[in-house]
Amino acid sequence: MFDKILIANRGEIALRVLRACKELGISTVAVHSTADADAMHVRLADESVCIGPPPSKDSYLNVPALLAACEITGADAVHPGYGFLSENARFAEILAEHNLHFIGPKAEHIRLMGDKIEAKKTAKRLGIPVVPGSDGGVSSDDDAMAIAKSIGFPVLVKAAAGGGGRGMKVAQTPDDLMLALSTASNEAKSAFGDASVYLEKYLQKPRHIEIQILGDGRGGAIHLGERDCSLQRRHQKVWEEGPSPVLAAAARAKIGETCAKAMRDMKYLGVGTIEFLYEDGEFYFIEMNTRIQVEHPVTESITDIDLVLEQIRIAAGGDLPAKQEEIAIIGHAIECRVNAENPQTFRPSPGRITQFHPPGGLGVRIDSAVYQGYVIPPYYDSLVGKLIVHGKTRAECLMRLRRALDEMVVDGIETTLPLFRALVRETDIINGDYHIHWLEQYLAGQPLDGKAP
Repeated sequence: MFDKILIANRGEIALRVLRACKELGISTVAVHSTADADAMHVRLADESVCIGPPPSKDSYLNVPALLAACEITGADAVHPGYGFLSENARFAEILAEHNLHFIGPKAEHIRLMGDKIEAKKTAKRLGIPVVPGSDGGVSSDDDAMAIAKSIGFPVLVKAAAGGGGRGMKVAQTPDDLMLALSTASNEAKSAFGDASVYLEKYLQKPRHIEIQILGDGRGGAIHLGERDCSLQRRHQKVWEEGPSPVLAAAARAKIGETCAKAMRDMKYLGVGTIEFLYEDGEFYFIEMNTRIQVEHPVTESITDIDLVLEQIRIAAGGDLPAKQEEIAIIGHAIECRVNAENPQTFRPSPGRITQFHPPGGLGVRIDSAVYQGYVIPPYYDSLVGKLIVHGKTRAECLMRLRRALDEMVVDGIETTLPLFRALVRETDIINGDYHIHWLEQYLAGQPLDGKAP
């Protein structure tokens, strides 16, 4: 087991990793920018190191500063959390060159799955179903038009590198395609330094379903059920639940085993998530995330497996926590991402939290690093905290969530709490009848009939 782990992140995920380390009896090093000097993970860690000024590129993305922090504290492993350097293959290689353990997958797998075109080819080779589209990057406009016509409009133009919804454009008709190609390509170039794009069939009203997997790096892998993350805004998840309201146990077992088998074949190490679009009973691979995800508590709630703790244990050479047949889906869990944003316009609302009261009671969990008097800085993600609620059934879970949302107090800043209080009372949400465009249509006041926006 590791002696000392440096947590190369901030906010709630840094605190989450710290908790797992403490439970394993491992010493912790918190790193922070000058803006995060008062952060909770900094207060609670055994040691802390300031690694630079507020901008991420000068602190949390500053690899030499992180290496220096490892050197001066004697840390022997680094946990990257999510975001920042968590899916940076070169960072994993640099750590290895300095005899430091990266708590995450092998660099080759991060690299492979980080390029969406290569990821799609790999998924196809490993027997994972994929969305119809181009086999690789499109080289010319004529090439793109021929592919688009063969798979049928509407089509989605996507950046090969990237994520977070940038470099993605929908072309409803042949007339729209050229503009979508040039816009997506330019966006991708400026955001990721890579202009290559590929085409996919644009599904009209799919759900976003993802499978959580865990691999030991030696050819063993299990899946831990699915999460439904269909409530999104600008391709960013807002509400996640597990199990999905639309997936039967047989379909879960089938897609789960497909993913687990692919990970066994790859000899994948650690946690990972394989994301799909799901429509008319069919799964279509979108991408794989080679890290712990924001919504991991949903899976923890319904499987009773501590994913971050297992991630650390497996990285240190440990075995998988259970055999596949021992994994049971227990009840239902929902996570709401409460952000410091205006609930209607989503304009960021950094500032001081004057009152903070987290809800409690059976089946209620808050993953948050804020406290009364804490100032949310303007430089980073606006997450206040994640409210995760678990119940024996989905109906119980929804009632508990309604109660917990009404109980939660965050004053001094604007938050998205009013939006969640409205959503949990919407008939479509109560019935589990929604898709990936539902929320944007709801916010725009459009009829929620599943037509493409």
